[in-house]
Amino acid sequence: MNIIIVGCGKVGYTLVEQLSSEDHDLVVIDENPEKVQAITDSLDAMGIVGNGINHQTLIDAGITTADLLIAVTGDDEKNLLCCVIARKTGHCKTIARVRNPIYNGEIEFLKKEFGLAMIINPELTAANEISRIFQFPSAIRVDSFAKGHVELLHFKVGKNSPLIHLKLMNLQQTLRTNVLVCTVMRGDEVIIPNGEFEFEENDTVAIASQRRNAIEFFQKIGIMKTKVGRAILAGGGKVSFYLAKILLQTGIHVTIIEQSKARCEVLSDLLPKATIICGDATDQELLMQLGLEKAQGFAALTGLDEENILLSLFANDVSNARTVTKINRISFNSVINELNLGSVIYPRIITADYILKYVRSTINSRNSNVETLYKLANGKAEALEFSIKADSVVTGIPLQDLHFRKNTLICCIFRRRKVIIPSGQDIMQAGDSVLVVLSGYRVSDIKEILED
Repeated sequence: MNIIIVGCGKVGYTLVEQLSSEDHDLVVIDENPEKVQAITDSLDAMGIVGNGINHQTLIDAGITTADLLIAVTGDDEKNLLCCVIARKTGHCKTIARVRNPIYNGEIEFLKKEFGLAMIINPELTAANEISRIFQFPSAIRVDSFAKGHVELLHFKVGKNSPLIHLKLMNLQQTLRTNVLVCTVMRGDEVIIPNGEFEFEENDTVAIASQRRNAIEFFQKIGIMKTKVGRAILAGGGKVSFYLAKILLQTGIHVTIIEQSKARCEVLSDLLPKATIICGDATDQELLMQLGLEKAQGFAALTGLDEENILLSLFANDVSNARTVTKINRISFNSVINELNLGSVIYPRIITADYILKYVRSTINSRNSNVETLYKLANGKAEALEFSIKADSVVTGIPLQDLHFRKNTLICCIFRRRKVIIPSGQDIMQAGDSVLVVLSGYRVSDIKEILED
């Protein structure tokens, strides 16, 4: 596809990084020549220094032949206007980043009136992901499929876990739970395990399951935690606002610590049921006064990555709270993974995943549609949900008779509100939602998981 990206900030850079690896032709636009240079020097993209709402700039970028324009500048209104001009000039699909909470209740109206294919809000998306973790604190990450009926739950194998040295082929017999192990992250290696695989301490494991079965599984391996009833949020930015709103609706008591008095007044008006504290979230004495020791959930959501890391380390040291750490800039994944940070959230990567899913789903496919996409194991694996079409080459054939590519696993089939953890005798049918985990290659059509 020919794709134009307007805005070369953190989200723009991550988008180029992911889309360029999938053989798309990319052009980036930004008014800051240094940001454009940083992308074109290190990634496979053309760069134009200019204003994305300037008609001539878009013409120079190739808008007349572009398939998609993505506007991710820091200005919501500029992003929307850029998309309007792009559609009038080039008739391409458009995606806008819109972050201001005042627009949140008008997303469908904006999409319709501005002719947008998608509106993305990194802060709201991050808040939704954090809320899922707080609602299921036994997992360090929760990915949702089949409209919430199936979940991919990630957890770390602890020091005294009954899983250690257990072979995967013996898991069902030993624990008698209906879950499917999809991936294991061991150091920098991602593994799609076979029956001979043995779990080790510090493995990060992803299982596909319905929630009730996952609860039973976590109870049996000794990591079941009670649902968060009280959460402390460090920082009062957009992620905290969206998260607090979601948590309050589910009955979770929320305390927000924010240093800016003006922002505290805004939050008090917008979130009357939350407790808003004007203070420094890095003040250990203040955190202890607010009951961090007894809190069940803690999210470090300030604007500084380093501050968030230190806050989560402190929270894990003094409490048993489920901790979440927001990271915007720092890219030292191998170092971060070694720290005791609980769950780590990267809003820019979550946003890029959403757009990548849209791009894959727009590629003509006779066999399936990509409904959901998540990057796993620092991008080394993917979990994709496909909606199977009637004339797909995979329908009606037992899974044991299909020749799958290496490092491919059919994790579950969702059919008429029933979740099937598949065996070799199961088949895929038209209308099924099928969850596939794979590593080492990328697909946009279900048929691509088969060997040629």
